[in-house]
Amino acid sequence: MSEFKERHENEIFTKVLKAGRRTYFFDVRETKAGDYYLTITESKKNFGENGEATFEKHKIYLYKEDFKSFQELFNESTDFIIQQKGEDVISERHDKDFKSKSFTIDSDDEV
Repeated sequence: MSEFKERHENEIFTKVLKAGRRTYFFDVRETKAGDYYLTITESKKNFGENGEATFEKHKIYLYKEDFKSFQELFNESTDFIIQQKGEDVISERHDKDFKSKSFTIDSDDEV
């Protein structure tokens, strides 16, 4: 079986979040034992000197036994950031009027 087919055969559910140069994939997959786990992939598009696009990817694998603790620490961390710095984006690359262009894709038809 090809690596592509094997990789996509165990995908149960997928959501995509496009956020500027980054895209986040939330994939529910199935283990060989038949249980589910979550893979979160950050894919960042970069361009080389020749103009050719490449993608830098980072993955997190989350299993059910870690969901509650992960969610608690994620919420605590994001709440801390918002409490300390507010919701406005602070960056040299952004104007005060910058509006996020993040959105979700719910089906392959929207890609």
